[in-house]
Amino acid sequence: MHVTLLVGPAVPVPVPQPVMEALQSFQVTSAAGSRSGFQISFAIENRSPLHTLLVLAGGQVPWLRVLIVLTINSLPRVLMDGLITKQEISGSNEPGVSTLTITGEDLSVAMDQQQFNGLPYPAMPAEARVALIVAKYAMFGMVPLVIPQVFNDVPVPVEKIPTHQGTDLSYLEKLAKDAGHVFYIVPGPAPGMNTAYWGPEIKIGLPQPALNLGMDAHSNVESLNFSIDHAKKAMPVVFIQNSLTKFPIPLPIPDVSLLNPPLGLLQSLPKSINLMSDTAKLSPMAALSKGMAAAAGSADVVQATGSVDVLRYGTVLRARELVGVRGAGVAFDGMYYVKSVTSSFKPGEFKQNFTLTRNGLISTLPMVPP
Repeated sequence: MHVTLLVGPAVPVPVPQPVMEALQSFQVTSAAGSRSGFQISFAIENRSPLHTLLVLAGGQVPWLRVLIVLTINSLPRVLMDGLITKQEISGSNEPGVSTLTITGEDLSVAMDQQQFNGLPYPAMPAEARVALIVAKYAMFGMVPLVIPQVFNDVPVPVEKIPTHQGTDLSYLEKLAKDAGHVFYIVPGPAPGMNTAYWGPEIKIGLPQPALNLGMDAHSNVESLNFSIDHAKKAMPVVFIQNSLTKFPIPLPIPDVSLLNPPLGLLQSLPKSINLMSDTAKLSPMAALSKGMAAAAGSADVVQATGSVDVLRYGTVLRARELVGVRGAGVAFDGMYYVKSVTSSFKPGEFKQNFTLTRNGLISTLPMVPP
């Protein structure tokens, strides 16, 4: 396992060897539906080249970009591509004991600086607006990946012209929330490249290597705990209003779609009904999208939290993808969606804490892939 650190104002370059030797630890957090962040700690001396980093990040450049690349089993993987937002020094009278800590977020922080209120988007569906906004950040190697809505509502210019509200990031997140989607940035696959994803939480695809619990030599997790929130699940009911009679028609919304298939065979019954009365003012397509967003938000009642040693697991566990669990018993074995991962590195050790979710008990697969 090898760590590469790249830093620079526009195009990051590998840091000199003295900086790598001063690296004490770093932590990277990524999660579905929220921005990623990082924190890096260095031991610092008075003549350390890290003081150049302090000067540059302190105001000589608009943004200082940081890339963390981990190479494991000869395969490089970009863990973080972000911008420094904060730096701290904990001083000491003894040489070499002071610590420099830099904190940052992924490139979405650059989208959250300037407001563009009132910018019109005539006859543009939400997908086109997302692609147009992300295109402004091509200088960061950002490419949009936009998944269309199931129920698309294209505004008619003579009736309504959508306008930009707030910063680019807040507007993209609002569009995602209204459509039942999520927006986040994924670094890689090559250093300097990023994917701006706007779409639903996709719970299909090739799973990652399974997490094994209680399987002797095949066990690869340090801890794994499960919980069920029986009160979380609610059935949303939207109201479609007839334009002639003004009579609202209630419509219950299921929590399953083509990109969100059930991962648990035995699903919990809804404990309450969420009457979404505000949807009567929306168009039928917008109301259905808002109902699907509410259904997806309350569906995952099963949660698992745990930790894994990357050297024993053999690869890096990735958030926002599927992973199998084996050895936890009939109720909890099966496929899960990786909701969040926090990666913690220090010389000789690399561990990850994770949160998994799914919508029911008992695996839908006869056998979990290893």
